[in-house]
Amino acid sequence: MKPPPPSLNSLPLFLFLLLSAVISAATTTTNATSKLPPTPSPTTETPSSSSSSSSTLDPKQIEALESLNIPTARDPCIQPSPHNATVCDSSKPFRHLVSLHLSNCSADLSLSFTALKSLSSVHSLSFTNCHTYPIRFPYDLSLSLTSFTCIRSLRRLTGVWLSRFVNLTDLTVSFTPVNTSGLYVILGNMHKLKTVTISHANLTGSLPRHLHLNLTQVDLSDNKLKGNIPTSLTLLEDLEYLNLSSNGLNGEIPTEFGDLISLKNLSLASNSFSGSIPDSISAIPGFVHVDLSNNQLNGTVPRFFSQLKGLKVLNLENNELHGVLPFNASFIKKLAVFKVGGNSNLCYNHSVLSSKMKLGIARCDKHGLPMSPPPSKESSGDSDSSDYEDDSADDTSENKEHHHGPNKVVLGVAIGLSSIVFLIVFLVLLSKWCG
Repeated sequence: MKPPPPSLNSLPLFLFLLLSAVISAATTTTNATSKLPPTPSPTTETPSSSSSSSSTLDPKQIEALESLNIPTARDPCIQPSPHNATVCDSSKPFRHLVSLHLSNCSADLSLSFTALKSLSSVHSLSFTNCHTYPIRFPYDLSLSLTSFTCIRSLRRLTGVWLSRFVNLTDLTVSFTPVNTSGLYVILGNMHKLKTVTISHANLTGSLPRHLHLNLTQVDLSDNKLKGNIPTSLTLLEDLEYLNLSSNGLNGEIPTEFGDLISLKNLSLASNSFSGSIPDSISAIPGFVHVDLSNNQLNGTVPRFFSQLKGLKVLNLENNELHGVLPFNASFIKKLAVFKVGGNSNLCYNHSVLSSKMKLGIARCDKHGLPMSPPPSKESSGDSDSSDYEDDSADDTSENKEHHHGPNKVVLGVAIGLSSIVFLIVFLVLLSKWCG
């Protein structure tokens, strides 16, 4: 008798076992392969070969760093110290410093002319919280510097000392008093300067009548500068940031301000500027931040501000502006900061803006003038108080609920007492009926 043919039902089981065996074999091969060491790429250098081929810092500059109390146990080009950042070039046989940042210096730190002479390769030099005395920089280092920063550092800093850095493109001095007869003493010979920040520096005098046209950032805030804004400032077509806040500047904002077509951030706050806001500013399309607060500006608020699509901050508070605020709610809500309070003659149209926005100014009457507070109930009803009805409707309804009709507590007590009296009467009648 022939053996029965294999059942078709066993075929799926056979295929499943065969597939499992193939997967197991593939997994074993993959695991074995993963244990092999990776083959290095022909273009990749190992750390050992990289470190062995790189050069170390110039020995003279190592000595200079040691004299400035900067640790050099490890090569500063490989691992800068945590508080004093160093950046080196890739020259051979020795590398050279191109950037040095001294911060939180020890009280006994003194700048050595010899040490600074060895650092003539440095292009960027900055001090933060280093209360040491400045010395005359070597000529080569003065010419090499393109960036200089001094924050809460270098006692008895003078404008003549700073003026020697004639190749600077970036100058920052902040929270450090600068003794100078004028800003031009510092900036006059810096023909390559692009950004200048001299703030909280006790500067006196007026703004320079001549400024270099390649400036993109000017921050002279928190000083004691006086006088008008010179026409030279309005010629800086590449200027993007201008901060003259917290000074004693006065006069009108020049109508030529519209020529600053690249301006994005403007702060003239906390000065004594007067006159109106010039309409020429509408020609500056990229405004993001405008702060004209705490001045004596008058006139109306220009409508063109609402047409600046990128505007995020508009601060006009504490001036003498008047008239009807020309903005709608959608424009105000898209701003991150909007302030117009402190302008007693400025008001808003109640049909356009709600008092819930807390603008800090009064509502306008039908003549476009600020309204006085709503009249009290004792006063006659001759005055027109219709503008206040919408905003006070909720309060009025609450007052009506609160003052009219019985008090809830009194009503509860009355119901309770009535229930007790009713129960007593019921029990008396029930006892008589049963007796």
